[in-house]
Parts: sequence; structure tokens; C-alpha cells
Amino acid sequence: MENKNLVPAMVCCEHYKIELSFIHSLEQYGFIKTVRVDADEFLEEDELQTLEKFIRMHYELDINMQGIEAINFLLERVQNMKNEIAHLRSRLNVYETKSFHDNL
Repeated sequence: MENKNLVPAMVCCEHYKIELSFIHSLEQYGFIKTVRVDADEFLEEDELQTLEKFIRMHYELDINMQGIEAINFLLERVQNMKNEIAHLRSRLNVYETKSFHDNL
């Protein structure tokens, strides 16, 4: 495993001024994943943006973990619906383009 993409969880806690228990709670809810190397705990760099989003929800907006879970669920549903709409629009464009060329 390449360690250059891993950030120690304690460094994240110090940087963001959060408790390690908050990271553990996020992991328990399945929002982020930590990596254990020996006795140390790390987050992948890709997880930092997600961590920041949940830090804002919890610490700045004072939303508890159950609220974060509900919000995250709804945001995922909205994103899935946007993806489906984009897919359906592209399929519709194929039919509209075909119909347009058939009428020429």
C-alpha cells in the first residue's frame, strides 16, 4: 500500500480541531473509511473533502449524526435523480435527432 495518499487521523483532528471520536462516528455510519497501518489510523486524501463536508454540517450547523445521515441520504437521492435525468435526456436527444433526420 502506498502511504503517500494517507493522512494520519490525528493530524486531521489537529488541523480541523475535531475529536477522533467524530471520525470514528463518521466511519460507523459508513460516511468515510479509515485505514489502519499497524497501530495508527489514517484517512485517504480522497476522504478529506467528504470529511470537511461533515465537519461543516456537525460543527458549524450543529447537526447531529442522525441529521447528517438523513441529509446525506437525501443528497445522494438528488444526485442519483440528476444522473438519471441526464441519462434520459441523452437518450431523448438520440430519438429527437433521429426523428429530425428522418423528416428531412
